Amino acid sequence: MPKMKTKKSAAKRFVVRNSGSIKRGQAFKRHILTKKTTKAKRHLRGPVEIHESDAKSVRRMLPYA
Repeated sequence: MPKMKTKKSAAKRFVVRNSGSIKRGQAFKRHILTKKTTKAKRHLRGPVEIHESDAKSVRRMLPYA
């Protein structure tokens, strides 16, 4: 049986924590920031956990994580 391949695009976007949860980066903080409020930009800081409905598909893309 051949080894399973990791989807490299997913490997760059997601990190599996020691607890087993998967963290991802926040979107909407790259450009066009002048029209966004300071509060909105502040809430986009830092990583967040992926939604439970997406966990199955992300784990399938990262077989060895």
